[in-house]
Amino acid sequence: MIPPAADRLPLVAVTAGEPAGIGPEICMMLARRTLPARVVFIADASLLQERARGPGGAGPDLPPWNGPGDSAAFAVLHVPLARPSQAGVLDPANSPYVLRTLEIAADGCRDGRFDAMATAPVHKAVINDAGIAFTGHTEFLAGRLHAPQVVMMLAGGGMRVALATTHLPLREVPAAITREGLERTLRVLHADLVARFAIARPRILVAGLNPHAGESGHLGREEIEIITPVLEGLRGEGWTIEGPLPADTLFQPGRLADCDCVLAMYHDQGLPVLKHASFGGGINITLGLPIIRTSVDHGTALELAGTGRASCESLAAAVELAAELARHGRRA
Repeated sequence: MIPPAADRLPLVAVTAGEPAGIGPEICMMLARRTLPARVVFIADASLLQERARGPGGAGPDLPPWNGPGDSAAFAVLHVPLARPSQAGVLDPANSPYVLRTLEIAADGCRDGRFDAMATAPVHKAVINDAGIAFTGHTEFLAGRLHAPQVVMMLAGGGMRVALATTHLPLREVPAAITREGLERTLRVLHADLVARFAIARPRILVAGLNPHAGESGHLGREEIEIITPVLEGLRGEGWTIEGPLPADTLFQPGRLADCDCVLAMYHDQGLPVLKHASFGGGINITLGLPIIRTSVDHGTALELAGTGRASCESLAAAVELAAELARHGRRA
């Protein structure tokens, strides 16, 4: 008899990412672990076994997945590659395979077959080289799941950092920060901190866009004309939110101790600090989706693929957090 859903370990779908990168082998390394979840890898089964036979022997044989009631700690849902993959050698022909694994995981979470998904890294450039417009997991999943507003947040090193903008050229960032967009981002962030992370009254710090948060308008007026009015409006609703703050002093330990999340205005404003503190063990979470999605905090590391020197610590942390959020959702 299959135990009631509330009594079973959460079922986390894990996509193996770019086949030429370290994703397949860190999946097999993960399969050596004892985790607070059942895991189904969505990948080419022969690719996983090939990488498991690499230096160091990265993992055990995996049974095929038999559906949500499968009690196996680890199983694989086979999705065939277009062409055999060589470690470290990108092949645009396999890009549709990569996206298909994401579609299966996202659709399965949406339809209730999986409790959450965690993703190994993809290689954005080779997907674009295949003629497929792709800017990242976050945007792809938002489109697939028809999520009107999503927010990228990373956790690690004792901090959470969310982004007002994600994968944009730096010259496009100022125009992308509007009152309406910033407020939507903050509402998604606040809502998921409450609902997913069980933080009843989130405390949020917001970075300014310009050096010294604009220096009273002398180094830019975005803080005065866009960011401050939004924050004042939310404080009027009873939020605990502070800013806009100079990014060069925002990440002091004393400030971080009194907050639940930092909102940075762009990718490389907030993430270098977090990755310095947690690289290899950090977690990427997509907020605003109708499903739970976590990911590693690193790239495909083509130079390490097939060597046995990669680490699965970030993927393990991503699966553990996905399972924790799924359990919290059950309790709620």
